[in-house]
Amino acid sequence: MKMLARWIALLTAALVAAPLGAAYAAPEDDNVGGSMILATTTSTVDSGLLDALMPRFKARTGVEVKVIGVGSGAALAMAGKGDVDAVLSHAPAAEKKYVDKGDLVEGALIMHNDFIVLGPPADPAQVKAATSLKEALTRIAATGPFISRGDDSGTHKMELALWKDAGIKAADVKNRVEAGQGMGAVLNIADQRKGYTLADRGTYFALRKSLDLAIVYEGENALLNIYHAYVVNPARHGGIKLRQARAFVRFMASPDTQRFIGEFRKAEFGEALFEPDAGKSVASLGKTR
Repeated sequence: MKMLARWIALLTAALVAAPLGAAYAAPEDDNVGGSMILATTTSTVDSGLLDALMPRFKARTGVEVKVIGVGSGAALAMAGKGDVDAVLSHAPAAEKKYVDKGDLVEGALIMHNDFIVLGPPADPAQVKAATSLKEALTRIAATGPFISRGDDSGTHKMELALWKDAGIKAADVKNRVEAGQGMGAVLNIADQRKGYTLADRGTYFALRKSLDLAIVYEGENALLNIYHAYVVNPARHGGIKLRQARAFVRFMASPDTQRFIGEFRKAEFGEALFEPDAGKSVASLGKTR
């Protein structure tokens, strides 16, 4: 609960600070054309969500999007250099730093899902018997192996925060390996090594048919995984495709897109990979499962 409260405070502050000044506040038509570069977390790519959404975005706006799927840390760093036009991220504390510096503006809450702890079906650490997230992590730390993203992504940042909140030093986790790769690759490594890992629910569900990993712990508020879209601030970085970036954020928060997100692959998996959140407050999201 302590971590959730901290994240809510960070996200609320970020969104309050996000809007552009009056010079950029005028509404624009969606049919803007042109092109833009979007930096986004690998989970939106690995889950298939962006592959499904980008043709819809182009059909509505005429905008051609180059998608760069990297960890949220790398995506935000690109925004900080003005190398991209918009960002879709799930690293609240890191996002706030870029908002506070003025690199990111016009933040919009888009969706959430949750992080889940995965492991081999045999569950040698007996994580499924844990009655709290702290106990689950303590069991993993004593047994291992644990495969970390190790790539400064939103998932990696969450993992490090969870160890810290549990009173465990990441360096003390038995057989902890930093893969330095995206979520899909890390799931395959954990599967091959019969290890544990932290993943977002969307990517796991999208890839689970090819994996032998099972969910061993889920459901606490601390595992909430929240996504925001931002425009890179043209007042700080020259050459930003402002109209296209703003059209992307509007598209992601639009009613049609929000409905699409809520139904994305739901029939296939029996539950939604992402929950649409445009127009909601972060504080209202609460427990995800």
